[in-house]
Amino acid sequence: MKLLIVEDEKGLSASIVKFLAKDNYAIDVAYNFEDAEYLINTIEYECALIDLMLPDGSGFDLVKLLKNQQPSCGIIILTAKDTLDDKLQGLNFGADDYITKPFHLAELNARLKSLIRRMYFNGKNEIYINEISIIPGKREVRVNDQIVHLTKREYDILMFLISNTERVLTKETIVEHIWGDDSNTFDNFDFVYTHIKNLRKKLIDSGANDYIKSIYGIGYIFTTK
Repeated sequence: MKLLIVEDEKGLSASIVKFLAKDNYAIDVAYNFEDAEYLINTIEYECALIDLMLPDGSGFDLVKLLKNQQPSCGIIILTAKDTLDDKLQGLNFGADDYITKPFHLAELNARLKSLIRRMYFNGKNEIYINEISIIPGKREVRVNDQIVHLTKREYDILMFLISNTERVLTKETIVEHIWGDDSNTFDNFDFVYTHIKNLRKKLIDSGANDYIKSIYGIGYIFTTK
């Protein structure tokens, strides 16, 4: 999950990054409007956390820019303003949710996970694909009600494939999404094959059908057809 955090309070930004890193998000941080604008224009994000009060511009303008440039990106507003007008304005500009400072990091993470469920899985707390069931809040995968023990990378790859069911994903796209900025350090993406092979084996050995198909020379697709 590629995530953008726009927050000028560096201490708060660092705390958010440290807390969310436990869930293996790929995170970019901008401390001002200019840097955030550059990132939005050059990198695609699934979700963004945007502070309304920035030293060189308005977070509202970033919300409008992000929805214009990346309509599918989910947005949570971070605001010290606890007025109804600010909240309504942010939502009217395209934000999906807001949280008022000071906030607990656990609440922020819960709102983020809820937004992701709404975006990809219609808000469901549990996802079913035939004999496979997934509880995103617990990062738990079951086949025929038996737990399948996946590594963090395997789980993240599975969720990325499922959220793009019936779409071919290149190895490059998978690496950029799962490994984030670290993707630039790899000479090639052949290691994705090993992760996919292990993931498929664990699912099939647990009794699942083989939903993950290789598209020769391109990448992979999760298909139930």
